[in-house]
Amino acid sequence: MYEKTTIITNTRNNQSVEAEVDNVREQESLNVFLANTKIHMRWNGKIYVGNMAGMEFTTPGPKEIKKLRGRY
Repeated sequence: MYEKTTIITNTRNNQSVEAEVDNVREQESLNVFLANTKIHMRWNGKIYVGNMAGMEFTTPGPKEIKKLRGRY
């Protein structure tokens, strides 16, 4: 399970923002939503990379949420 948000960075101006995350496939691909626009991002061996409106965006991806084991 993963967090629902991640930080994405515009490689042109190095500005970072928080974006919603969906459909995470670890070290394969994920989708992020920025200003109601979906950006499909693919794993390049180090980070996820995607393009929108002629700009490139990168992210390390969302943090994994560790589940606690045991009874509640």
